[in-house]
Formats: sequence, C-alpha cells, structure tokens
Amino acid sequence: MNFATPWAFLLVIPWLAAAWFLYRNGKRGGTLFSATRYLPARTAGWRVWASRLVPPLFLAGSLMLIAAAARPRFTLSRESRSVDAIAIGMVVDVSGSMEGLDLTPEGSSNYQTRLEVVKDMFTEFVGQRPDDLIGLVTFGGYASTRSPLTADHRTLIHVLKGVEIPRADINGDAADAEETMTAIGDGLATGIARLTDAEPKTRIIILLSDGESNTGIITPEQAADAAAKVGIKVYAIGVGSNRPVPFKTRDMFGRETIGHAHVTFNEAQLKQIASKTGGRYFGVRDHDGLSAALEEINQLETTKIEREIYDRYDERFVVPLVWGAALAALAVTLNMGLTRRIL
Repeated sequence: MNFATPWAFLLVIPWLAAAWFLYRNGKRGGTLFSATRYLPARTAGWRVWASRLVPPLFLAGSLMLIAAAARPRFTLSRESRSVDAIAIGMVVDVSGSMEGLDLTPEGSSNYQTRLEVVKDMFTEFVGQRPDDLIGLVTFGGYASTRSPLTADHRTLIHVLKGVEIPRADINGDAADAEETMTAIGDGLATGIARLTDAEPKTRIIILLSDGESNTGIITPEQAADAAAKVGIKVYAIGVGSNRPVPFKTRDMFGRETIGHAHVTFNEAQLKQIASKTGGRYFGVRDHDGLSAALEEINQLETTKIEREIYDRYDERFVVPLVWGAALAALAVTLNMGLTRRIL
C-alpha cells in the first residue's frame, strides 16, 4: 500500500494540538455546597456520558479524514520495462516558400502547400514512434521552440497542427518581411540546444527546409559544427528543385488561380550539414519522396532506456472518508444537543 498525497499527514500536527486542547489538565468547574449529603447518590446521567464521548468521537473522525486525504491505495499494475527510444528534434522551415504546391499527392484535386503535407506526414511519423522523446522547432527569419522534448505526443501533434506560415497583410505585403526569410542556422542551433541534455544517448535532428539560409545570427556551418561536437546527427530533408514551383495566387480580377515562381534552393548547404554531423541528406521532389525519406529515418538506431509504468490503482480512501465524516458529524451533533455549540 502507498499514499498518493502523503503530505496530507502534516495535518496531524494541528490534530495533536486539538487533542491537547481537549484533554489538557486544568481546574474543574464546580459549585460550593455545604450539605453534600443532600445531593443524590447518582449524578452522572446520560448527558454526562454523552459529553464524554464528544472529544474521542471528534478526534477519531478527524484522524480518519486526514487518512482519507492522504489517499491510501494499492498498486494493481506496476511494470518496469526497457523501451527502444531516441530523442528527436523536428526543425521545420516555415518561410514563405513553404506555400509551394509541388508536394500535393499526384492525382489529388485538393492542392496542399508544402507545409500542410509536411505536417500530415510528421503527424504519421510521430504516431509510429510512441516511446521516443520528440520536440518541435520552427524557423523562418527567427527560430521558435514550439514544443520541448516530450513523450506526450498528443499535445505535440496538437501544436504541430497549429503551425502556420506568416501571412501577408491586406495589401499583400508581408506583415514582417524578416519572417519570410530563412534562418537555417538559428533553427538548427535551437534544435541542438533542446537535445543537449536529453536522456536517450541517441539524439537526432530532422531538419526540413526548402530554401537557402539568408538571415540569422548563427550560420548553418557553425550550427553543424556544434551538432557534431555534442554528437547529434542531422538528417536533412531538402524540399525543392530548379523547376518553377506552383503557388496559389490571384489574378487581376481577384480570382484564385495557380501561378509559378522560382525559389532559391541551396541543396549543397543541406548536404554539408548532414555530412558534418554523420547524418544523411534526402532530396525530396514530390509527395512520395518525402514519405520515403521519413520511412527510412523511421528505421534509425535506438537506445534502450528503463521506464517504470504505473497503470492502475485500487483506491482505498472511501472507507476512512465515510467513517471519518460520520464520526465527526456524530460528535458535532451530540455537542450541539448538549451545549448548543458546535464545539
């Protein structure tokens, strides 16, 4: 047996003070009466006996309530097992070029941006790795930690689904021009910082970008050197090509249409990052290519870590709670009937 909230036993301290107050030695009250022979031989009626029951009933009831507050319970399922786990930092580009439509599944009539496809596939990827610690960092012109390393994948996926590309204002201009740029070095450095103290020995970063680093405080080369120094592998996924990329746009009449534009893509930079850290580079040109890259990353090496799992408990606080409340209520009721006071 164990207690879910053992700190509740601190209430025993005021309980002891109450017991001392109720049973402290002091002068008894009385009345001077000279002719004691005229007093009845038997003076202890039911009220006297009832009044003597009030303190022990109240103390017993309150002690049981304290025990109930500590929540006694028996562990029905307790398991210690080894799990294969790694620490994964997902570092995702959310610059303006991620609005490209070239990753839309072939044959689909519903166009999806690069970011939408990445979010769907990363959600599936996370679902296949239930024991891993996974975090999320996004970057455009600035790097932002969306989720630290966590085993709560439901919350992680909720955060991932909320990631958006910075939108333009009513005039079509970027609300923050810096945010539409690409700071690969800053994003990678932030991901490294989140993995440095991770429990699993195997730590990797999945870096996904579709552009060229053109802003930021830390260069991609500096971030790659830092990753190699602390033993973090970077698996870089480059989404891009030299062909014109389709984007959603509007014509002169305000109607939505599909246009094409060239996006600068520095594949050599991503290859260099992966090579420096002992990882791999995956060049992605379409939906199937991204799926294959994530599937290959899913076969990564793992590290065994011990996890202690508590599944079910048999709660036993109900009995002391009921008896404690009943005894305390009985004590208060008797005292009110005898003295017209609660205590």
